[in-house]
Amino acid sequence: MNYSAPRAPAETTAAYDLYRPDRPVAPVVISVPHAGRDYDGALLGAARVEPAVLRRLEDRWADLLAHPLIGQGHAVIVARAPRALIDLNRHEREIDPAMVTGIPRDMPLQTSAKLRGGLGLIPRRLPGAYELWRRPVDWAEVQRRIDTIHRPYHAALGSLMRAAREEYGHAILIDLHSMPPLPPPAAGQSPPAVVLGDRFGRAASARLMTLAQDVLAGHGITAAQNHPYAGDHMIERHGRPARDLYALQVEVDRSLYLDAALDEPGPGLPALQQALTAMITALASEQPRAAYPLAAE
Repeated sequence: MNYSAPRAPAETTAAYDLYRPDRPVAPVVISVPHAGRDYDGALLGAARVEPAVLRRLEDRWADLLAHPLIGQGHAVIVARAPRALIDLNRHEREIDPAMVTGIPRDMPLQTSAKLRGGLGLIPRRLPGAYELWRRPVDWAEVQRRIDTIHRPYHAALGSLMRAAREEYGHAILIDLHSMPPLPPPAAGQSPPAVVLGDRFGRAASARLMTLAQDVLAGHGITAAQNHPYAGDHMIERHGRPARDLYALQVEVDRSLYLDAALDEPGPGLPALQQALTAMITALASEQPRAAYPLAAE
């Protein structure tokens, strides 16, 4: 089946496919950093595991969720490089020193709970696959991945955000991800199908989060805020409300749009595309700094 975007990208690099109009059609920019599927022979040859295990790192087919937005002329950037090669949603110094050789002694590294769990800049392990790689990665190769993939992706995304702000006075990043189905929060309760994250208000605002949640509810989709996913490096880096740059992470339950095996697009894809398009259309019409009217009490 053909899952290509509705139009050709304006720019294609090793890091991303970039869809953008000559001038921004809205203050919203969409990023899909974990849907890359370009596995080259060198990466597959370095793996201790089958390609299917590496694909578990993907936000499987999450780029399809943005296709209607591409068709409407929105600015959309989609990763081409797979997350197994480098994770765009991690700081470039979020590196496990045990899996890299030749790191300079004075190189400052950054730790995190995700890194300690095996999911740093270069993913190391997954449940059921303790070590993904046959041998440590050389520092020169890590630096090559940073220089050719990580930095260009973030530079392009930053440029899109600044262009939107210049045109509309503010910009709103939607960082689009997918997640495994969540367990119920309590007996008799349904788990959220979408988790909206803004780093607990540091990357966006309650106004934007509430609007997104309300629009999804109107489409029959229950959304939670900041739990269990509050967002990571992508929105922390590009969300600067004081500079009129806002960022929301949107985690979508894969069972909403994939088949029963969570591997291929399923029958729920069109409905979810419609709900997310409505949410982004509403956010594009919102003024993030506008105050709510005071209640007459």
